[in-house]
Amino acid sequence: MTETNTFHSGFVALVGRPNVGKSTLLNRLVGQKISIVTHKPQTTRQRINGIVTTGDAQIVFIDTPGIHVDGGKLLNRSMNRSAQQALDDADVIVQMVIAGQWRALDQQVQQQIQASGQPALLVVNKIDHIKQRQKLLPWLAEHVDATQWQKVLLISARNGSGVDDLLASLGELLPAGPALYPDEQISDRSLRFMVAELIREQLLRYLHKELPYGVHVQIERFEEHSKPVEIDAVIWVERASHKGMVIGKQGEKLKQIGKASRLQINKLIGRAVHLSMWVSVRAGWQSNPQTLRDSGLID
Repeated sequence: MTETNTFHSGFVALVGRPNVGKSTLLNRLVGQKISIVTHKPQTTRQRINGIVTTGDAQIVFIDTPGIHVDGGKLLNRSMNRSAQQALDDADVIVQMVIAGQWRALDQQVQQQIQASGQPALLVVNKIDHIKQRQKLLPWLAEHVDATQWQKVLLISARNGSGVDDLLASLGELLPAGPALYPDEQISDRSLRFMVAELIREQLLRYLHKELPYGVHVQIERFEEHSKPVEIDAVIWVERASHKGMVIGKQGEKLKQIGKASRLQINKLIGRAVHLSMWVSVRAGWQSNPQTLRDSGLID
């Protein structure tokens, strides 16, 4: 590692409206899946730190819930506060947008960033979806004022294009200082948390319409040293009718979700897993402060 006076470290907030690719980028940066990814907006509910250590910098990326406006429930309001807190805590802010798209919420996020007064980069993601790249320049000229940003970078979080340039740019902007975490650490979240998230990811994939947003996964037992690893998980739903939808006819839906979850958990921990899951009704849990605190979803 280089000397402290030439080493840089600090926090970088990844912000943007839902579904712009923040979690995909975080996983790409750390080289491992630590944040779940689905096609559904608001997949990320809680702040997750991903740690990238290079030869001359340690960058702690803060993956935040997507900033959204239809947040009437306590959980949704907490998600928006988490995103705002990340702006306050960050040394550098990265706003992510989708190539070829600039929506009203993107503009609102930019205004919040400007109000923070922090150094900021604009990262235009999903450039691999644009077949005619020459159209990006007129789009950027129309929607992006480059003077508002330290840099504007074009990337694909999915295939890694432009990601090295992003890391180099961030390393230059962070303050000089020692590493904040051990070199080998890639997240501040526990294995237990990641396992719960992997199960929730499969619930989001297998359940349709609005039901996935009313589910939560809590790990009741995690015997990491047993062979196989023993995991008990309870899935919360808000209504009795939802319980049957998660379980499915003769338990088939829950079996599908369990099988897919085990495969992902096996990849994460590199060991065989015995996963037991059941479904419990907790009416109104998304607006119950005590329930949300007990589950760690709010402070």
